[in-house]
Amino acid sequence: MKNKIRLASLAIVLCVGYSYHNNVQAQTQGWGEGAKLEDAEVIVEKNRVIELPQAARNFEKFRIDPPETGDRNVRYRFVDYRLPSQDINLQMRVLTIKQDELTKLYGNYLKGGIGNYASLYLKGYFHNKRSETSDIGAEVSHIASARGPVDKGNSAVANSDISVHGEQYLRDMTVGGKLKYGRDKYHFYGYEPLLEGDQEVEKDSIRQVFNRVSAEAFLHNQTSGSPFQFKGDVQFRYLNDRFDMSESNLALKLRSEYGIDEMSAFKVDADLSFLSHKDSATVSRNFFKLNTAYERQLNAIRLTLGAKVAYTGDTVANARKFNVYPMVRVGLEPIEGNLLIYAGLGGDLERVTLYQLTQENPWLAPNVNVADINKGLEIYGGFQANLANYVQLNARVAYQNYRNLYFYNNSPLDPAKFDLVYDNGVTNVLNFYTEASFNYSDEIRLGVKADYNSYNTDDLEKPFHRPSLMSSIYGTYNFYDKILFNSELYYIGSSFGRVYSADGTSELRETDTIVDLNLKADYRFTNNFTIFLMANNLLGQKYERFVNYPSRGINIIGGVTYSF
Repeated sequence: MKNKIRLASLAIVLCVGYSYHNNVQAQTQGWGEGAKLEDAEVIVEKNRVIELPQAARNFEKFRIDPPETGDRNVRYRFVDYRLPSQDINLQMRVLTIKQDELTKLYGNYLKGGIGNYASLYLKGYFHNKRSETSDIGAEVSHIASARGPVDKGNSAVANSDISVHGEQYLRDMTVGGKLKYGRDKYHFYGYEPLLEGDQEVEKDSIRQVFNRVSAEAFLHNQTSGSPFQFKGDVQFRYLNDRFDMSESNLALKLRSEYGIDEMSAFKVDADLSFLSHKDSATVSRNFFKLNTAYERQLNAIRLTLGAKVAYTGDTVANARKFNVYPMVRVGLEPIEGNLLIYAGLGGDLERVTLYQLTQENPWLAPNVNVADINKGLEIYGGFQANLANYVQLNARVAYQNYRNLYFYNNSPLDPAKFDLVYDNGVTNVLNFYTEASFNYSDEIRLGVKADYNSYNTDDLEKPFHRPSLMSSIYGTYNFYDKILFNSELYYIGSSFGRVYSADGTSELRETDTIVDLNLKADYRFTNNFTIFLMANNLLGQKYERFVNYPSRGINIIGGVTYSF
């Protein structure tokens, strides 16, 4: 075995030596064609022992000296890298969010329906859509009943009107106007009930028709943000009836306010009216009022001081022509935006026209005496509260002194018509007003309000046809924008009127206490089509608001609305 190992070792040594010898020759002679191997004899000694000398061993560890410490100055070099000044065309695609399409507006509608008492209900509203520069629209309306509560057609009624309006929004100004024509038809059906054998009343002989024309133009800068804001208004109204009565009124109004700073302002309001009333005689009634006030905010207190100067051309009941009314108002806001407590005193001169009186009571007699209301003194106080942004409360109490406060009473010449009567002295009125409303989004709205007046007249036996209490409870409910309910229950207390007979006698008659329930429901099939149902006087009482004039019973109208 040992011999085999020795032979193998010898062969390895020979191979290594042969390789080294050839490498040397190759370096001297190259590997060209002239390089040839020469013959050689190799002698292998079998018994030769190769001995190596003993190696010297040093057991001392290597020592590495620590580097010497010294001051090192480190230098920093900052290289400003700049992009080459050349255009780079980046192929980029910007991701954008798709704009939502604007919701379609249905600013126009046509509404039509029919009901009992041969009632016809037509309304139309037309308006431009989404304009930042103008507001233009038109309205038409016709509501009529061919029969009424007394002798069918003898108590028919019809109200029709058409109007156009428009506004133009300029840079800092808004200019606009409105034009309206209305025609109202009534009948004097408050005559005594016919007895057997009495001749029937001719329908045409008791018919009354009012034609109304109203034109208005205005200019204001109330959206400009200027410290001086104003609104000027010019209005013309014309009225005539079937019995040759007419009234024309040209009125000018100015409302202005100058903000001195954030805490104070100065206000000036002016009203001017030129009125001509023609009946059996021609009467001119001019009117002027100037109101100046200074307002100051003192922390939570807001103080208003001012005065009104007014003139009326009336001669009814020795009307006082020139009037001066001091004005003081103090407001306390302990919770900003949620609670306001106020009190004050003042007075006013209120313009009264036949245009408004015939809308309140269309059965006026001819040749009535119209006078402006002179509120000589008013002392008042109240509060306004906002609870949790859902509930709003408003209450007010006032003690008022009036001169030429008008009342309606049956005419001695014709009990089916009404005269305007006045208290020769001062009429004292104690007024309580309260209102509460609950608004939750656009779904539910509930409210209640009450207005109580206690009249103390000087020489009138009663405050004719002025009830002491008027109140109402109202509510709306929007069910998923599909069904909309509107309801109102109102109460009107009784009042009095003195009725004269043909033989010269008279009696004091009390009107009915009115409890009335109205309901309206709309069901939306689509955005275009809606059906509606209106029910008035659901309790079915044929009450009298004015003596001898009973109202209709249950009145139901149903129809369709088309929006576009």
